[in-house]
Amino acid sequence: MASTTTASGSLVYERRVARIHKYHWPALQLNVWMLIMLVASCTIIGVFATLIGVQQRLGLHVPWYFAYFISVAALTIVFLGILLWLISQRRLLPSIVIIGAFMFFVLWMVGLIVTSIELWGPTGSVSSNCNLLVFNNTPDPGNNQGNLAWLEQRSICQSWQAVFAFALVGAIFFLWIIVMAVQVFYDET
Repeated sequence: MASTTTASGSLVYERRVARIHKYHWPALQLNVWMLIMLVASCTIIGVFATLIGVQQRLGLHVPWYFAYFISVAALTIVFLGILLWLISQRRLLPSIVIIGAFMFFVLWMVGLIVTSIELWGPTGSVSSNCNLLVFNNTPDPGNNQGNLAWLEQRSICQSWQAVFAFALVGAIFFLWIIVMAVQVFYDET
């Protein structure tokens, strides 16, 4: 509030009202994006946590990218929670989404690249081992230890494929939310 004094000695108050700009987000697209990102993050956390357990049970070294991608996926869930809180407060700004989504896009791309190298790398890749030892080697039917071991190996191979698929979807969806946020920004200006 500002005030001025007139020649007659009376005070005149001027009230300035700040205009709060509200952005209109496409609700369905935003909700679908959040759901898919939540599924992708939880899948990656679950698969890599299981693989850490397998590595430790076998007495093998746990690769750094297991913990890396679990951390990135957990931070993504926190980011989604912050976005939901901002939505509930009606304060979700496109700039927050653009900056956050770009940072997470870079983090997810690192995870996607590392997963791709491990899955299809030049030597000793997960895919070549899975093709050689699991998918091209079907045991005889029956209830025995060999079949149980083969089913577990097949599950681990398919888990790697799922991690790659969800990492790819996550990276693409972060690009999608960046484009959506830019559109929301330009629609309101």
